[in-house]
Amino acid sequence: MLSPAARRGALIGLLMTGAAGGAFAQTTAAAKPDCFAAFSNWLNASAADCPLSDYGLTFYGTIDVGGGYETHASPFNGDSKTGVSELISKVNNRALWQGVPNGLSTSNFGVKIQEEVAPNWFVIGDVDASFDPISLAFLNGPKSLVDNNNVPLAKQTTNADSGRSTGWDNSRGYVGLSNATFGTLTAGRQSSFSNDLATQYDPFGGSFAFSALGNSSTFVAGTGDTELSHYNMSVRYQLTYDRFRFGVLDQLGGYEQRNNAESAYQFDFGGDLGGLSVDAIYAYAKDAVSLSNYTSGAPTPDTLKATLANISAEVIAAKYRWNAFTVYGGYQYARLSSPSDLFGATATANGQTLTLNGGYPAVVQANTYVNPKELQIAWIGGKYSILPNLDFDAAYYYIQQNTYTNAATKYNTGGSATKAGIGCGPNLDPAIAGSAPQGANAAACAGNEFALSAALDWRLLKRLDLYTGVMYSEVTGGLANGFIQSNNTAFTTGARLAF
Repeated sequence: MLSPAARRGALIGLLMTGAAGGAFAQTTAAAKPDCFAAFSNWLNASAADCPLSDYGLTFYGTIDVGGGYETHASPFNGDSKTGVSELISKVNNRALWQGVPNGLSTSNFGVKIQEEVAPNWFVIGDVDASFDPISLAFLNGPKSLVDNNNVPLAKQTTNADSGRSTGWDNSRGYVGLSNATFGTLTAGRQSSFSNDLATQYDPFGGSFAFSALGNSSTFVAGTGDTELSHYNMSVRYQLTYDRFRFGVLDQLGGYEQRNNAESAYQFDFGGDLGGLSVDAIYAYAKDAVSLSNYTSGAPTPDTLKATLANISAEVIAAKYRWNAFTVYGGYQYARLSSPSDLFGATATANGQTLTLNGGYPAVVQANTYVNPKELQIAWIGGKYSILPNLDFDAAYYYIQQNTYTNAATKYNTGGSATKAGIGCGPNLDPAIAGSAPQGANAAACAGNEFALSAALDWRLLKRLDLYTGVMYSEVTGGLANGFIQSNNTAFTTGARLAF
């Protein structure tokens, strides 16, 4: 029997081949525009003005690579979604100069189809793969966790869970029908509405190097769980009427279809008026998965930890453009509560081993959310066009969680010892030998995180950007528990080529 990925690929391939075949039957192909006359012409024509299109197919992509310096860096990992962690994380430790992939946007390559099959009815499709331009590996968050399984924290490279893990369609792989009056219906692997919002309403467009929303999809894109930024098997409907838009996204199947929850759905409502755009999203997921690794004692080299939660979230965001200036802002509230199915786990004991995101086995952890976790995110920022081809961006991001400890919570008491029933207080246990204890004495204690960033983006040519900027991030309280350092300043410079 074909795997879910193979079935999805066969469906996409069949529809694309059929539609393209109809186009190949045309007696003449469209004449190439002047931008293909010379390489210099092509470089100075945008991908929209001069796409690599023929016979109903459009090939596209981006290569984004650079370098940078961080005061408390995490070593490069070519499997990780971000490659390096500009935003402070548990692994960030010491100052480093290193190559930086995907600073401004994700490197990718893909193919799209839009073919008219009846008057005003179009078959559409899109297959998009995100990759690391330094390692040339597909982005794969769970693989980055496995890379560091049974590795002491002080020796780990950059690693974090991610909704990207499927290889050739790790960003998206879908087909559907579109009509200007009746809307667009698509099926397959798709990004969540919240993921789209995190890109469209962020001054940095979801940049890994300069945006907390881009660097960690837990914030907004995944509505509290990074894996919910993509639905592996789903159906999505979108309708635009006048200045208003509506959308519904529904997950098909559960873990067996390599989805990152047993069920999930989202609704989107939005509209535009003059220079103002607003979108609001409601999201729900049952038994959503968050993966992490073992610093020691993993049952097998590729077995991970799985923390499950039921998640409900609301997100609202807006942007307003006035002449050369655009202001952005938004807010998310997410509530993570006990999962509907603990798969044998309790508040004090782990449960079954399941096969989850990326096909890796993972042990269901003791119920973390006996008392619900409330995660709030707010951001504000702006983009100013100094010149038609030169932008200055700046943004501030703020993250806050409540105290959600319970009777089984273990608090650090120093010397790697823990004890229940103490209550939240200063951490007494450093994450590694020689470092200072960070944050609170339990990860479930209240905590805050913020990031402040600024950057210049110079479009030297229509297909080529040169950029430079900085992001400072700091974490406190329960969010800093287990961290080696509590802050990081990341300077990044790079180039991005679109085709």
